[in-house]
Parts: sequence; structure tokens; C-alpha cells
Amino acid sequence: MIIQAFIRWAETAKAGDRAKAANALGRAWLQSEMEPHERDAALMAMTWLLDDPSPKVRLALAEAIADSPEMPRNLVLPLASDQHEIAAQIIIRSPVLTDADLVDLVAGSDQVIRMLVASRPNLSVAVAAAIAEIGEPVEVAVLLDNDSASISRSTLRRIAARFSDVADIRVRLDERCELPADSRHMIALGLSEALTASPLVRGVMDSRRIERVRQEAGEIATIAVAEEISTGDLPSFVEHLRGQGRLTPAFLMQALCGGNMDFFVAAIVSLSGVSERRVLSILSDGRFHAIRALIEAAGLQRQISEVFVEAVLSWRSLRKAGASDTRSLAQRIMDRFRKSNVGEAAHGELLEIVERFEIAQKRMTARAFASFMAVSAA
Repeated sequence: MIIQAFIRWAETAKAGDRAKAANALGRAWLQSEMEPHERDAALMAMTWLLDDPSPKVRLALAEAIADSPEMPRNLVLPLASDQHEIAAQIIIRSPVLTDADLVDLVAGSDQVIRMLVASRPNLSVAVAAAIAEIGEPVEVAVLLDNDSASISRSTLRRIAARFSDVADIRVRLDERCELPADSRHMIALGLSEALTASPLVRGVMDSRRIERVRQEAGEIATIAVAEEISTGDLPSFVEHLRGQGRLTPAFLMQALCGGNMDFFVAAIVSLSGVSERRVLSILSDGRFHAIRALIEAAGLQRQISEVFVEAVLSWRSLRKAGASDTRSLAQRIMDRFRKSNVGEAAHGELLEIVERFEIAQKRMTARAFASFMAVSAA
């Protein structure tokens, strides 16, 4: 029989010759016209070669059959679990492997195999999710670099939750426009933590100063994310911040002074339980006491609600005047309360926030003007 003759020959042939025979056998099975009994004999010979002691032989076989959707699974699966160089041919190329096969490889193999799976073209959502759940940063980085992989928003969220402290992952996630807002916030906070944990910062600042810088960096990062996200993502992002206890009066005031009314509205809707339509109506056209009642329904104390009412009224005035931005909003609030000492003690901390925002805005304006002048003079 053909198979018997092949086995007798292979038992004494050199590894290089066996490798050539294995490759030729695989290509012949795929491309040549064979009688059924000849195909069966060739398949049996290839199956026998799976136990060949030389990796060169098994690699040659894998290279010959990797691209075929017709190869039997009993031939493909063992090669996918072979040495890395051999497995790579099957994992990267074989259409025979199912999502279940790939998930099993992710769960039961080493880092190199997971990296191979992560780099497979047109990787499915399910397999990408498995890598995100099990993989270490290096495998997840390969996945994020795979432009053809289908990665869901929930998978991106899981990656951010696991690796927001890993710089390489943060960079890759930040480049993805589909990254959910809560995850973008998570990696922004991860960057803030990394900066304040650096030896350079700890070498020049005491612990109290570092903590203050960390908090301020976190607030700046949160505001920046809130300004960039789409309206559709706002409710979920607000709930994310609320769950973290970040919807503080100080943070809400920063959002308001920055002119981010969409975010402010979403936050008040979440905190007060009042419908978005009603909140918009009150903030746009409501009288002083209606605005104050809404602010207090959101859980803000009466001692500071007046500052928020003044901020809303100032925003409304600027909008009606057709102002293109709200950079003067913080200044208007400060001017209002500088003229009167009423409730100054209760408002103190919140007004400090407004004043810091006003100072920061003026410094940004000065920097922009200086840059413009430098360019003009060049």
C-alpha cells in the first residue's frame, strides 16, 4: 500500500527530505486530482507526520495546509498547539479554526500563543473579548494594534479597567474614537496617578502638595473628557462620575464656568431626578427661585445654591447677548459676590474654585496672545 511504503521510506529518510515530502503531500492533497482511496492514504500519512520528531517536518506540513478551509480538524488542531513557529502558521492563517478553538487557545496556552491569536486577521468580537479578559498587557497591546480585529466598546471598557495604569495601553486606547467616555476618564486618571507617582515629582514635592496636584490633575482630566464626549454618551458618563463620588459642587461649578452646559444639564438631571426637558426649561427661562429649587433638588446645600443660580443667570445673560464663549462667566460671578459680603463665609470654598478658574482662563488667554504675537512677528 502507498501509506505503508511512505512510512517505510520516512523511517530512514533525513529530516530535510521528510519535510519536503510533507509539504508536497499537503499540496497534493489540496491541489491534485486524486482517487478517494489515494486521498485517504495521503491524509493518513499526514496524520502520521504529526508525530514526526523533527519540527521542520511538522512546519513544512503546516505551511502547506494552513490556508485551506478543507483540511480536517484532526490535522489542523494538533498543529495549532504545536511549537510556536509551527502553531503560528495555523493560528494566523487557518480558516478551519473556529472562535471556540481560538478562545480555547487563549485560555489554555502561553503568552506567545495568545499574541498569535491577538494578531490573527479579522479577529471576532468574542475572541477579542477573551484576550482582553485573560491577556497580559503585551497581548492586549497586540490586539489593539490589530486594525482588522473587531473590538466592542465593552471590551475596550474592560481593557481600560484592567490596564489604566499601563502607559502603552493608555496611549493605544486614547487613540480610539469609539472608546467609551467612562473608560477615557479612567485612563486619564491613570495618567494623573502615574505623573504624581513618578520619582521626579516625589523628589521635589511633599506628600500634601503631591496629593493636591493629584486631585487637581484628576479634576482637569475629568473636565477635559466631559468636554469631548458626544451628547449620547453624557448620561452614562455622568452616572460613572456619580458612582465615583466626583459630582461634587466644586466639579459642577468648574463645568458650569467652563461653559459645558450639556454636561451640567445631564448632571442635574441625574442628581435631581427631574426630566431633562424640565431642567432645560428652568435653566433657560426659569426665575431665580425656580433655579434655586432645582439646584437644591440636586442635593446642593442652600448655602452654596446662590452661587450656582448666579452662574446660571450669568450664563443665560451671555448667551442672550450672543457671546461666542463663556470665558467671562467666572469673572461675572466673582464680580457679583465681591460687591456683597452676604454669605461670604459659606460661599468661600466654592468662590475659590471660581477664582482659580478665572485666573487659569486669563493665563490661557495670555499664552494664546503671546503665541499669536510670536507667530506674527516671525
